[in-house]
Amino acid sequence: DMMRAWSDISKAAENEEVVEGIVVAKVKGGLSVDIGVKAFLPGSQIDLRPVRNMDVFIGKKYKFKVIKFNKKRGNIVLSRRALLEEERETLKTQTLDAMKEGSIVLGLVKNITDYGAFIDLGGMDGLLHITDMSWGRVKHPSELLKVGDEIRVKILKYDSEKERVSLGMKQLTADPWESVKTNYPLGTKLTGKIVSLAEYGAFVELNDGIEGLIHVSEMSWTKRVKHPSQVINVGDEVNVQVLEVDTENRRISLGMKQLMPNPWVELKEHYQPGTIIEGDIKSVTDFGIFVSVEDGIDGLVHISDLSWTRRINHPGEMFQKGSKVRAVVLGVDIENERFSLGIKQLEGDPWSSIDTKYGIGTQHDVKVVKSADFGVFVELESDIEGLIHISELTTDRINHPDEFIKVGQLLKAEVIMIDKDARKIGLSAKLVKLREQKADVEDYVKKATSTSKTSLGDLFADQFKNLKADKT
Repeated sequence: DMMRAWSDISKAAENEEVVEGIVVAKVKGGLSVDIGVKAFLPGSQIDLRPVRNMDVFIGKKYKFKVIKFNKKRGNIVLSRRALLEEERETLKTQTLDAMKEGSIVLGLVKNITDYGAFIDLGGMDGLLHITDMSWGRVKHPSELLKVGDEIRVKILKYDSEKERVSLGMKQLTADPWESVKTNYPLGTKLTGKIVSLAEYGAFVELNDGIEGLIHVSEMSWTKRVKHPSQVINVGDEVNVQVLEVDTENRRISLGMKQLMPNPWVELKEHYQPGTIIEGDIKSVTDFGIFVSVEDGIDGLVHISDLSWTRRINHPGEMFQKGSKVRAVVLGVDIENERFSLGIKQLEGDPWSSIDTKYGIGTQHDVKVVKSADFGVFVELESDIEGLIHISELTTDRINHPDEFIKVGQLLKAEVIMIDKDARKIGLSAKLVKLREQKADVEDYVKKATSTSKTSLGDLFADQFKNLKADKT
C-alpha cells in the first residue's frame, strides 16, 4: 500500500494532477497532511490570504496540488493555494463577463478598513466605500459589516482596463431625502437622537439616513449657548421642531427653543417703553453697554443713548463692568431678541430748549476747549459746545486760530446759527467786536450832534472810513 501510494503521488506530481488528503496536525511552518503518506503543507500555501489560525484546518479533507516531490528523501510538499488561484481565475472570467454597471450581485466581505470594505465578488474584489454603505451616518464600516458576511451590493462603476469595481449597498434602497419635504413639513414636531456635536450646533438623527441640525442659537431663548455641550450631549433624546428643509443641500434646520414659551413675548408686555429699570453692567463694548434686566436677558444701551450732549469715544470713559446703572426701556424686539435701553432718556434733552436759552443774537461769555484748523470749539455750559469758525474769530486776518486765542481762554461771542437736529451751535466773536465798534460810532455821533462841532457829512465820512477799515 505504501509503494502504491508513492507511485500514485509520483504520477500526480508529474501530470500536475490533484490529490486529496486530511490535515492531521500542525507542524513548524505549516500543516501535516495524510495523502496515503505524510506530506507537508506550508503556511503560505494554505489559502489565498495569510492564515493566522491554522487549527481550524485540522481534521478537514481538502484537495491539493503536489508542488515538490522527492521519493528518496521522502519529501512531499503540497499547495492548496494553487488550486484556489486556478478556481479564482475561472470565477474571475465568469464574473468579468457578467460585470455590468447597475447590476446587483452577491459578495463576501473579505477585508474591512477605515474607509470601507473589500468585497469578494468571485474571482475579483470590489470596494464598498463607507459613504455608500448607508444613507445614514456610519463612523466605521465595522458597525455594519464583519469579515465573512455575505451581502448584496450594486455595481456603481466598473473600470475594465484597471479591473476596478466600485460597489454600493445603500443604493439598494430608495434615497430617504426624496420624500423629506413630504415627511417633514415646516413646523413638524419630532423626537430624535443626538449623534454628533459641533461648535455651531448639534446633529440629530430623525430617521435612517436623515439628520437635522440644531444651531446653538435655536437651543435657548435666553441662555447664550457658546457650545451645544452646555445644553445637550451625544446620545440624548430631544424634542425638536422643523424650521427649514433644504433638499438640494440635504439640510434640515431644527429648533429646540420653539417648543418652549417665548420669554420675549412676556418681556415686551411687562417692559413697556418708558419703564425705568436698574441693573448691573454685564459688559462694555465699543458700541455700548449691556445691562442685566432678568436672568439670561440683557439690554443694550447704545453709545448714542448714553448722553445728550457729551461726545463719547468709548463707553468705558463713563462706565465699568459690574457697576449698577438706571436706564429707560426704549423697546423690545421679539423677532431679533433685542432689548433696547437708554440712559440719556432719564433726563430731558437740553437741546429741545436750546434756542430759548441761547437764541440767535444773544451774546455769551465762553471758554475755548478745543482748537482746530477751521476754528475753535467753545463751552457754553457743561457738555454744551459751540463752534466759532476761523472767519468769525476776529476782524484781523489770521492763518490759524492759535494766532488769536489759546485753549482755556475766555471770550465773548454771539450766537449766529442753531441746528437742533445736528446739535450744532455757531457763534461769532468778530460780530461782537463789530457791534462794539458800531456802538462807539453811535456814541460819537451823539456827542457830535449835541456839541454841533461836527457836520453830518463828517460823521458819514468817519463811519465810511471805519467800515472800509473793517472790510480791509
